[in-house]
Amino acid sequence: MPGLPFGFGELFLALWIMLSVGRTLAGGRIEATPAFLQLAKFWLLLSLTLAVGTVVGYFTSVLYLTGLFHDTMAYVLLASVTCLAALQPDAALRLRRSAWWVIAIATGAFIVQLGLAWGWIHQSGVEPWYWDRLRGWSENPNQLALYCAVFGPLALHLAVTTNKRWAQFLALSSLIPIFYVGRLTKSDTYLYTTILSCLVFLGLRLRAWFASGAGAASLSRQIVLLLIVGAVPLAIAAAPYAIAEESSVAQFAKSLTKDGGGEATAETFDLRVFLWGEAIEKGLESWSLGLGPGPHLERPPVADRQFLERPFEAHNTILDLYLQGGLVAVLALAWIVASAAMSAWRSRFDALSVLLASVVVFSMPHLTIRHPVVWFVLTFCLVAGMRPEARLRPQHVRVA
Repeated sequence: MPGLPFGFGELFLALWIMLSVGRTLAGGRIEATPAFLQLAKFWLLLSLTLAVGTVVGYFTSVLYLTGLFHDTMAYVLLASVTCLAALQPDAALRLRRSAWWVIAIATGAFIVQLGLAWGWIHQSGVEPWYWDRLRGWSENPNQLALYCAVFGPLALHLAVTTNKRWAQFLALSSLIPIFYVGRLTKSDTYLYTTILSCLVFLGLRLRAWFASGAGAASLSRQIVLLLIVGAVPLAIAAAPYAIAEESSVAQFAKSLTKDGGGEATAETFDLRVFLWGEAIEKGLESWSLGLGPGPHLERPPVADRQFLERPFEAHNTILDLYLQGGLVAVLALAWIVASAAMSAWRSRFDALSVLLASVVVFSMPHLTIRHPVVWFVLTFCLVAGMRPEARLRPQHVRVA
C-alpha cells in the first residue's frame, strides 16, 4: 500500500484476527482441536528458541534490527492466524470454504496480472516484470511462483473432492492461468516442483486405483499392470538410443530453465551453495542455538551486482531457521510438517499430500516460513485428518 510499510494481505489478515478475537470475546464457541494443540506447541517452542537465539546473537554477532522486527511481526501474525483458524468450530469446513475463495480470488487476480503484463491493463506504481520474469503484484518472481506452486495442487484437491460438476469444472479451469503464470515467472524451482507433484499424484492415484479393486481382475487393470511390469525392460532396451541423443535431451532440459540456456540457473545454484555453506558455518559458531530472527549472512562475493550491500538469507527454509533458532527450531519445524503429512495421509486425499509435498520441495531453495499461504497449507492439512470419519473415508468418496 503506497506510503505504508504493509500490504493489503497483511491488512486483511490483521482484520480477520480482530474479528475472530472479537467473536470469541463476545461468547463465540471455540474448539481446542488436536490441530490447535499441535500449532500452539510449535509456536511456543519456536518463540523460546528465537528468544534464546536473540540473546546469543546479541552477545556474539551484529544484529540487523530491521530484519529482526520484520520477522518477529511476521511470526506473531502467522501464529495468531493459524491458532485462531484451528480454534474455529467446524474448522475443516471453514478452511475448505476459505480454500474455494482463495482459488477464486487467485484466478481473478492472475488474470488481472496477465492483463498488466501484456499491456491490456495499466496500473500506476506497478511494474509487472522483473527483467523478463513476471512478478505481477509480488515483490519478486519467486513469491509469485510460490503462490502458483500452492494454488495448483490446492485447486486439484478441491476438484477431485467435490461432487458438484460446475465446481469441479471451475477448479480444473483455474489450473490453466495458474500454470501459465507460474511458467512466466521463469522459476526453475516451480518447474521442478510441478513435475514432481504431477508424478507423485499419478503414482498415488494408481495406488488407490489398484487398491480399490479389492483383488478383482479386469482388462484395464491387467493392461496397466502389464505396462508397469514391461516398463523396466523397455527402458533398458531404449537406453542406447537415449545415450545417443544425450545432447538433444540436455538441450531440451536447458530450454525449460529460466534463461533457456542454463547459465542463469548455474549462477543461481552457485550462489545458493555459497550461502548454504556460510549458513552452516555461522550456525555452528552459535553452538546451534541460533542468532534470533532476521537475516545474518554478509553479502556473498559471488552475488551479482544487482544485489545491494545488505544482510542476506540462506535461501533455504531449514538453514534459515537453523540460523535464527538453532537446531531445536529445525526439529520443531520438522515435527509440525511431519504431523501435517501424517494428517494429510490419514485423510486419504491424494492431492492434499501432493500439496504439502509441493510446499516442502519449494522450501528447499527458498525461505518460505514467513509466507501466510504456506501456513494456510499446513493448517489445512493438520485439520483435514483430525476427524475420525476422515481417517475411515474411502478414496472414491467426495465431499462438497
